[in-house]
Amino acid sequence: MSVANLCHRLQPQVSARTAAGFAEVLRRLGAPLQVAVAGRIKSGKSTLVNALIGRRVAPTDIGECTRLVTRFQYGTVDRVEIVFTDGRKQVLPFASDGMIPAELGVDIERVSHIEAYLTNAVLQGMTVIDTPGLGSLDAASVSRTELLLGAAKHRKEEDGEEGSDELDDTSRNAVAGAEAVLYVVTQGVRADDQQALAAFTAATASREAGPVNAIAVLNKADTIAPESVEGAGGDVWKAATLLAEKQASTLKPRVADVLPVIGLIAESAESGGFTSADADALRQLAELDDDILQTMLISADIFTSWECDVPAGTRLRLLEKLDLFGISHGVEAIRKEPEITAGALRRALLDASGLEAVRQRLAVVFAARADGIKAAAALASVTALAHASADPAERQRVHDAIEVLLAKPEAHQLRLLEALTLVASGAVDMPEDLSEEVLRVGSNADIGAQLGKPGAPRPELAAHALERAGWWRSFASFGATPAQSRVAHVVHRAYFLIWQQVRDG
Repeated sequence: MSVANLCHRLQPQVSARTAAGFAEVLRRLGAPLQVAVAGRIKSGKSTLVNALIGRRVAPTDIGECTRLVTRFQYGTVDRVEIVFTDGRKQVLPFASDGMIPAELGVDIERVSHIEAYLTNAVLQGMTVIDTPGLGSLDAASVSRTELLLGAAKHRKEEDGEEGSDELDDTSRNAVAGAEAVLYVVTQGVRADDQQALAAFTAATASREAGPVNAIAVLNKADTIAPESVEGAGGDVWKAATLLAEKQASTLKPRVADVLPVIGLIAESAESGGFTSADADALRQLAELDDDILQTMLISADIFTSWECDVPAGTRLRLLEKLDLFGISHGVEAIRKEPEITAGALRRALLDASGLEAVRQRLAVVFAARADGIKAAAALASVTALAHASADPAERQRVHDAIEVLLAKPEAHQLRLLEALTLVASGAVDMPEDLSEEVLRVGSNADIGAQLGKPGAPRPELAAHALERAGWWRSFASFGATPAQSRVAHVVHRAYFLIWQQVRDG
């Protein structure tokens, strides 16, 4: 990769401190894409992490562990390590329930973060980083999250402060930054949600405006009162979808999209929490008179205290795993199909959680463009390291090397990624047909798919690429706004490079 080559080439030419930063950039380039799950306290981040991983391993109750950054990454042996601020590591056994212990038994003021290694297929392509909640009363927890997202550096710059010249392990991770973010909101988007996303974007953006690299989820969608959302027609999921669309317009261009999800149901269905005994309990509830059941489902208190044949302890267990919405959905599925198996019922609950849509969006926004996102984040880190150097000659040397890199055809992916995310996020407003064309060219690796002509012969592909290159160049010069022109120049070059590739191939 060209950014990696740049780092290797510059390492002998820069100070030891900057070279150490370049080594961290190189390490990150060779690792899976790092996705930080961030949001306000009690937004359900850890529950969503468990659902994404497919294993209930991140503690969801308030404890020492939830005040720390926890990185979940692939490993051939399951293990947990406490990483201290002085670089020491201490292996930590899993709790009896298979989760990271809520209490660590160490002085957490001396802890940098936790590393959890899991033999998990999802983590082979993506490292998931669970962060402490923003808005917590615990200032140290907030500071750890801000360091991960780069917000502390961002805030110091705003306050006119200068950071330390020392680059320890913690600050090196902060400079590198998480390459992408899954931001968790609940019903109300607050000002500090936008501030945190702005800080993240500032920490990971490329040299100019930078890609957005972020999507958000509206968690706990089942708690939204449908009557409070106009156009919902009394439907909870419709209300959540409409509210998510409204929040997307509030958070853009910081996020590419906002999707509704019910993290609790997703976690229970995906991590093995929903068992055949739970399915049997739902069957018992499905046999109750409908009027009685509907009364029970009015509130959690009524549901657990009502006198019926299903034991109160069983109902409490269902409530903890599915909440009232999930229980209602499960009963409805059983009544529609009385012979439904426990496995099919679990899949129906998973479908109702909205997790699959979130995964698909993660695949489109993050996974399919992981190399480009990592390269853009790496280039931003190289720029930040150079900017922090006290040596003007070193700063200029790195700056010149970056300019040379960006002029090369192989670096065009970075420019195209930026244009793609600017258009996808709505940061640059384009007519719908042109937006679709930018997304098509930027989101596909196959030339036929990029040109919208799958299976077409080479001469036709070459002619079409050259024609579109000319059109976008004209649009950039004569019909576009300044923001559109910037995107148009990138798309023009993309088509020109495709034409060269088809012609020479």
